[in-house]
Amino acid sequence: MSELINKVKASGNTSLIEMYNNHNLEYVPNGGSFDLRQDIAHTIYNDKLSAENVLVFPGAQVAIQTASLAFASKGHSIVFTPGYQSTVESPLWAVDNEGITKIQRLPSNNWQVDIQKLRDAIIPNKTKFLILNEPHNPIGILMTAELQQQVIDVCREHDIIILCDEVYRLLEHDDDHRLPPIANVYEKGISCVTMSKPWGGCGITIGWLACQDMSMIQQLIDVQYFGCACVSRASEIQGRMVLQVSETILKERREIILKNKALLQDFIESKYKEWFEWIRPNAGAICFVKFKGPCTSEQLGKLLADVSISIKPAYCFTDDIIEEVGNYFRIGFGEKKMPLALDALGKFVAEHEEQWRAKELPSHINKNHHNINKNQIQPPITKRNHYSIKSK
Repeated sequence: MSELINKVKASGNTSLIEMYNNHNLEYVPNGGSFDLRQDIAHTIYNDKLSAENVLVFPGAQVAIQTASLAFASKGHSIVFTPGYQSTVESPLWAVDNEGITKIQRLPSNNWQVDIQKLRDAIIPNKTKFLILNEPHNPIGILMTAELQQQVIDVCREHDIIILCDEVYRLLEHDDDHRLPPIANVYEKGISCVTMSKPWGGCGITIGWLACQDMSMIQQLIDVQYFGCACVSRASEIQGRMVLQVSETILKERREIILKNKALLQDFIESKYKEWFEWIRPNAGAICFVKFKGPCTSEQLGKLLADVSISIKPAYCFTDDIIEEVGNYFRIGFGEKKMPLALDALGKFVAEHEEQWRAKELPSHINKNHHNINKNQIQPPITKRNHYSIKSK
């Protein structure tokens, strides 16, 4: 908080600091106060949307859940896997499995959305809802503007609502790759954003949905009211502070990401290319890495857990562990401490290379084990040093 205050002071406009120190503790309006929604519309959507087109939530998870409850229940839905759990499974809260089609994203297709598979998955007059995630988590890959337009054209043809999880937007590694928000370019597009990712403001707990269609906004409000009617005024003012100094924060965040990405690139493409490969990420602070050793990413995760290093294996992002995906795991590289975790991983690899070349695994690892329950709560790690290669 002190860092945020100092950035606001440096901007020359300290009115929000005074507001924060003197705000009342009353409820804010359902869906967020006008001033925050206006700042979001101006800063993120370049005034192509207004405050009325934005609904504020306590983060992105409940926002995705609200959108799915509002629209997935109206018919068939399409999602993409592997993917961040809520973008894959949230329609299940509204309909059963028969109402959802999961489309695989594969490394053989550069992890991109296959437009023909999308066309094939659509059930005419029944498919009503599609969830995208761009930049994509866990891959760290961003689709092209041309592909985004193709997806929009297909959905427009069939009158399908698109919810796009855009929580890593504004963290493109090259500004030229940035896509417009789906809410700006598609009349039935819903953008989902949170302050925890681009700006690192996890504890502010501010996220939002934005879309052009006011009838859709009303449907979202009807569902939102029973789940999270409003956030705190303190969080709203903190959110406004972040938006006021957004460019400064984003510049610093990108410097961390690009520095860590360079370390990862050397690790994967040079030092340990015998054991790892990736499709180099171009956006966000996460990537999907393939382990080429004698075990799955799930088994590797168990080995790393034994030495207090945590990764996210493939099963965290998909129920369909096919051969092409099963050896991948997610690494987050958006934090200053990531190099420490990478050093720990390097030491682990160096200690196990001979064993892997002999295609051996420790006796306590079941070579046929592929069925960890992803909802199982793992016991706490009590070793002195706990290195986590992850993204908050």
